[in-house]
Amino acid sequence: MSILFFILGMATLVSGAELLVRGASRLAMSVGLSPLVIGLTVVAYGTSTPELAVSADAALGGRADLALGNVVGSNIANVLLILGLSAIILPLTVHSQLIRQEVPIMIGISLFLLWLALDGNVSRVDAALLLVLLFIYTTLVIQQSRRSLSAGIANQTDAGPADRPARHWSVYVSMVVVGLGLLVLGAHWLVESAVAFARHLGVSELVIGLTIVAVGTSLPEIATSLLAAIRGERDIAVGNVVGSNIFNIVGVLGISGLLSPAGLIVNPAALNFDLPVMIAVAFACLPIFFTGFRIARWEGALFLGAYVAYVAYLVFAAQAHDALDTFGPVTIAVVLPLIVLTLLVIAWYEWRARARNVAQEQD
Repeated sequence: MSILFFILGMATLVSGAELLVRGASRLAMSVGLSPLVIGLTVVAYGTSTPELAVSADAALGGRADLALGNVVGSNIANVLLILGLSAIILPLTVHSQLIRQEVPIMIGISLFLLWLALDGNVSRVDAALLLVLLFIYTTLVIQQSRRSLSAGIANQTDAGPADRPARHWSVYVSMVVVGLGLLVLGAHWLVESAVAFARHLGVSELVIGLTIVAVGTSLPEIATSLLAAIRGERDIAVGNVVGSNIFNIVGVLGISGLLSPAGLIVNPAALNFDLPVMIAVAFACLPIFFTGFRIARWEGALFLGAYVAYVAYLVFAAQAHDALDTFGPVTIAVVLPLIVLTLLVIAWYEWRARARNVAQEQD
């Protein structure tokens, strides 16, 4: 039965992603919002529904490790796995707004979450504060889009009259809603089957949350971003990932923390390792995102390789595998410094190139 649900879940995810991407891109044009804003809000929040459902259910059941691990693991997977795969399929153009605003916000709230977790608990007061930040961020993004629209620059689709949506906006809203429903259903089937396999192998709930459940609940983001990249909707592909990461922290953890009677107890392993990894991944977006405002294929491969190393480390650690004695030190002493060095070289090269361009323009 688990295999059957896995296959059905995958088929449902693909169908839901197709409807969601098509409906969201047309909705953006019909209501005068940019595809980037739709990706950051409607698509991002919608595809994070599985994370919300899983973490909220885990919080109500007193399984804080699963609730927190799901969010942290999903945020790591969103950047390293989803952007990595999407960029390998098709190099992604990054909107300048992401560099100026959304990525710094993602980094800021990631650091804020670490600060909240330092006392070992994300309390209900902390959760309420996270939800306030969600309201402020959503309002900010929508108001910015409306100001751009009033200035005549919001809709930059370069579509002529013949290319604009011919149907009423409600049709595209229906497509988005149905697509989201299929994504949630498909993700649920996949997660249930994957968790059954993991429990059979005796893996801890924290590791299940960081890997199987995190990737499973990120499948809507994976399906949506990959399909958006293939269809050329690159703003939706990248905006979906960044917006989902922001919503996962301030929205999913905010609601889960309020539902949990004692707040979310933070596992020391998550505090000492997984949360810092999530923050490092958020910082890693900056130099890659501003290299010509594109995520190249080799940069996507770098992200994907880093995710494989992260998951391998978690699996070896969970199983107390003998390979951990070699893999851990090599990862910390060699692989991570190489990734950091690569990102620094990218940033330095791009800064020098821009400095030369400015000097030439002044001459």
